[in-house]
Amino acid sequence: TRLRQIVTNLVENALIHTPKDGSVVVDISGSTGGLEMSVSDTGAGISSTDLPRIFDQFYRTDPSRNRVTGGAGLGLTIVKRLVEAHGGTVTVASRPGEGTTFTVLLPGRQT
Repeated sequence: TRLRQIVTNLVENALIHTPKDGSVVVDISGSTGGLEMSVSDTGAGISSTDLPRIFDQFYRTDPSRNRVTGGAGLGLTIVKRLVEAHGGTVTVASRPGEGTTFTVLLPGRQT
């Protein structure tokens, strides 16, 4: 399902950027108003220079990574498009040296 792809992409991205002794935490909560999910890691974080472009298609924060060594640069673009297609939002907060948190908000079904 699309929700599974959103979760998978965010978790895989966090695992790639988190050292072996670091941690990745997924928190999901729901109510009649919708669903809130966050994926947080204790990785290197994202610089303020890279942050505005993090959802751009094919963008990679590490220029040495390419399709062979580190994905196609599409995971976060796909997350954003899927979330927005469901009327939701995805945001990112990051501090270099401390880690990153992606937060997804999806509205509940309207009756």
